[in-house]
Amino acid sequence: MHIKTSRRTFVTALAAGGALGALGLWRKPVWAAIGPGDPHVLTGTEFDLQIGETPVNFTGSPRTAMTVNGGIPGPLLRWREGDTVTLRVRNKLKASTSIHWHGILLPANMDGVPGLSFEGIAPDGMYVYTFKVRQNGTYWYHSHSGFQEQSGIYGPLIIDAKEPEPFAYDREYVVMLSDWTDEDPARLMRTLKKQSDYYNFHKRTVGDFFRDVREKGWSATIADRKMWAEMRMNPTDIADVSGYTYTYLLNGQAPDGGWTGLFKPGERLRLRFINGSAMTYFDVRIPGLKMTVVAADGQHVKPVAVDEFRIAVAETYDVIVEPAADEAYTIFAQSMDRTGYARGTLAVREGVHAPVPALDPRPVLAMEDMGMDHGGMAGMDHGSMSGMDHGAMSGMQTHPASEAGNPLVDMQTMSPTPKLDDPGMGLRDNGRRVLAYADLRSTFQDPDGRMPSRTIELHLTGHMEKFAWSFDGIKFSDSRPVVLKYGERVRIVLVNDTMMTHPIHLHGLWSDLEDEHGNFLVRKHTIDMPPGSRRSYRVTADALGRWAYHCHLLYHMEAGMFREVRVEE
Repeated sequence: MHIKTSRRTFVTALAAGGALGALGLWRKPVWAAIGPGDPHVLTGTEFDLQIGETPVNFTGSPRTAMTVNGGIPGPLLRWREGDTVTLRVRNKLKASTSIHWHGILLPANMDGVPGLSFEGIAPDGMYVYTFKVRQNGTYWYHSHSGFQEQSGIYGPLIIDAKEPEPFAYDREYVVMLSDWTDEDPARLMRTLKKQSDYYNFHKRTVGDFFRDVREKGWSATIADRKMWAEMRMNPTDIADVSGYTYTYLLNGQAPDGGWTGLFKPGERLRLRFINGSAMTYFDVRIPGLKMTVVAADGQHVKPVAVDEFRIAVAETYDVIVEPAADEAYTIFAQSMDRTGYARGTLAVREGVHAPVPALDPRPVLAMEDMGMDHGGMAGMDHGSMSGMDHGAMSGMQTHPASEAGNPLVDMQTMSPTPKLDDPGMGLRDNGRRVLAYADLRSTFQDPDGRMPSRTIELHLTGHMEKFAWSFDGIKFSDSRPVVLKYGERVRIVLVNDTMMTHPIHLHGLWSDLEDEHGNFLVRKHTIDMPPGSRRSYRVTADALGRWAYHCHLLYHMEAGMFREVRVEE
C-alpha cells in the first residue's frame, strides 16, 4: 500500500534567506568563476561565517532557526585542494556553538568538537579555523553542539581538485537533503525518551495481519507476531523520527517550494548529493534518468550506473546525469520509512515540473534483517540477557561481556553478515537498479597497503523502549577512549546488535571499507551499518589527537552512541 504523507510534506517553504535556493541561479559552466557579491557562495581562502538566529516558516507556522550567515542551509564554501584556508566563525547565539568540517583531514584542534577538539565558541566569541586543504570532493559542515545541527546549522562544502578529474561534465549542482522540525529538538529528544515509537504512524494493522495470513499461513503469521510482541518491538520502526514532525528539504526548500536546476539538452550534469539531515536516510532517484555514481564521500569511485541509491545520514554521492530533450525531471528523495519526501527539478527553464512519483510501500523488518532466525532470537528476554553461552554456539556471533545482563541492551544479533550486496530494506527487487556498497570501488588501490596489525571489534547496541544507544552496551559518559598508536594500521569490525540502521563516522581519519574477504573496496568517512550487519574497515592512525567516533543519527549520538578515539605517540 502507499502511505499518505503528512501535511508538512506539501506546505510551501517560506524560509527567510534559504541559502542554497540561490544555487539554482548559478548557471555558469563549472570552469567559470563564481560571480562576486553572491552571499550564498563563498570562495577563496579567507571566510567569515556568523552563527545566529533567523526567522523561518517551512510549515505555515513561524519559527526561529539557527543559521550560518542567515540561511538554511548555510553558504556553499568552495575551497581549492592545496590551499590554506582561514575561517573566522563568530557566535551571535546565546549558547556556545561550533562548526565541524565533516570528512576533512585537519589538525585535531581544528575539528570543531567541543570537549575534544576545543572548548567551543562562546556567545559573542569567535574561533579562527586555519588549515591546509589536503583533499578534494564533496563534503559538508555542521554544528557539533547539542541539537544545533537539527535547528539549521549546516551547509555544503566543495573542494576543487588540483589535478583533472577522471570524468567530464558541463554543469554542476549541489543537492543538499535535510530534515526540519517545528518542534524544539530538546523537547523531541525528551519525547523519544518517554515513548521511542511516538513518531511511528506506520504500525501494522489488522488488514496487514490477514494479508500475511494469506501469504504466509496462519502458523507463521502468529509466530511472527508473537516474537515481536515478546521483544516489545515493532517491525515498522524503521526511523525514530518521521514525516509526522519532519518536513524534508532539498536545498532549503520544502517539496512544494521546488528547487530547480536548469540544463540545456545534451549537457552532462554533475549532481553533488549531500545528506545533511539529523535523522533521515533518503532513497534517491530521478525517474527517466540513469545516474552514474562517480564519487562517494568525496572520493572518486569507478563509475557505476544506477536508477536509485540510498544515502545515509552524513554521506555524499556525486553522480553524472545526461538529460535529453525532455523539459523536466523530478529529483525524488523519499525517506527510508516512506513517511515523506524531498523534491527538486531539473528543467530546461524555470516553472516547468515533472510528475512526482508516489511513495513506495513502507518497509517491514524481518528477523533475517536483524541477523536472526525464528528459532534463535536474541538469546534474551525483554530487558535482560539469558545465561546462554554465545561463544560456545558454533557459527554464532560472540558478544562483549559488557552486553550481558545489561539494561541498556535489548537485543543481540546471532548471525550477522556484511550485507554489502544488499541495497537495503524497501529497495530489494523493486524493479530498479539500486546501488549497494559492493558496487563501490575506489579508483585507487589501498592507500596504505599494509595489513592491519590488530583488530578492534565494537558492537552497536541499544534499547528501543528506553531510547538508549551505545557501543558495547556502554554509553559515552561511562566509556574509555579507543587508543591508537600513531602510524599503526588497524582493522575496525562493527557489529550491529540493534534493529536500527546506524551511519558511523570517525573524525580525522579515513575508513577503508573491506569486502567479506578482507579486500579493500572503497575509502569513506561514514560507514553505514544496517541491522544484522557485520562490516570491517581499515584505519591508518596518521593524525595525532582526540577524535570523535559516533553514530551520525543526531539523537542516537546525544543518547550515548559516541566514543573518543585517541591517537598517541
